[in-house]
Amino acid sequence: MSKLLRTPDERFASLPGFAFAPHYIEVADAELGPLRMHYVDEGEAVHGTVLMLHGEPSWSFLYRKLIGPVATAGWRAVAPDHVGFGRSDKPADRSIFSYDRFVGWMRGFVEQLDLQRIVLVIQDWGGPIGLRLLAEMPDRFIGVLATNTLLPTAEEPPRGVAGWPGPIIEPWIELCRTSDDLPVSEIVAATCVQRPDPAVLAAYDAPFPDASYKAAALAITTLIPARADSDGIAQNKAAWSVLEHFDRPFATAFSDGDPSTAAWEQVFRDRIPGAAKAPHVRIEGAGHFVQEEQGEALAAALVDFLRQLED
Repeated sequence: MSKLLRTPDERFASLPGFAFAPHYIEVADAELGPLRMHYVDEGEAVHGTVLMLHGEPSWSFLYRKLIGPVATAGWRAVAPDHVGFGRSDKPADRSIFSYDRFVGWMRGFVEQLDLQRIVLVIQDWGGPIGLRLLAEMPDRFIGVLATNTLLPTAEEPPRGVAGWPGPIIEPWIELCRTSDDLPVSEIVAATCVQRPDPAVLAAYDAPFPDASYKAAALAITTLIPARADSDGIAQNKAAWSVLEHFDRPFATAFSDGDPSTAAWEQVFRDRIPGAAKAPHVRIEGAGHFVQEEQGEALAAALVDFLRQLED
């Protein structure tokens, strides 16, 4: 059994803009036993629940600028930390992580909280995990807002992106495959248009006291289905077969400064029927972590979208 690590609570004291009470549930894992998952849970589900899924190497702190506006608008704002990230439990053996496991853990999270009328907000790995989850339980979801994310199947356009994964993603996969540590805050900073404040960068480092806590952060990048024979390709194709019939509103709000995901916006808009029923905006002045650099603009776009769903 893999050793489980749990980041000390004091690492999360006085984080800028993140004074939300922590909530925890345990999800089952056949090999590892129960795993504690942390989540932010604010507001009442007057209209429904907004489920905000982060990616690599971030955590729910990334969504701090969206949580308040969503709750004020009459929606329940739920932002979990994937297993291995944030305040959730962290298996120390990177070999135990798989794409299927990340999906399964999040499925257990949604089922335990019995979330209904979900609006899914996804960025980075939040997309590959969240969209497979939607495909498995579509009746729970009433809409999606996607920003700077993807769902790869190693297919050529129009079903995929030409030349993907390309000169940005391929070296990133190799770096994580061959590394024993990651400079988490510097990875966030390097993909921003403007370097975040030191206190903000420290918050991204907070979940990881040392390299032993970073097994998930190192492993998840190597799980990107980058080739036609990669694990996850068949499951992603199955998810696309559901998404190609998903006619509930599917909005996009990609940033203007993230070349690693930019071309996927059009794939979503072309392949998902619900995209014709939703607004599509460009968030200016942001790199990959659009929630960090232009969280207020993204929050405004999300609240506008939520109002449409209320109507």
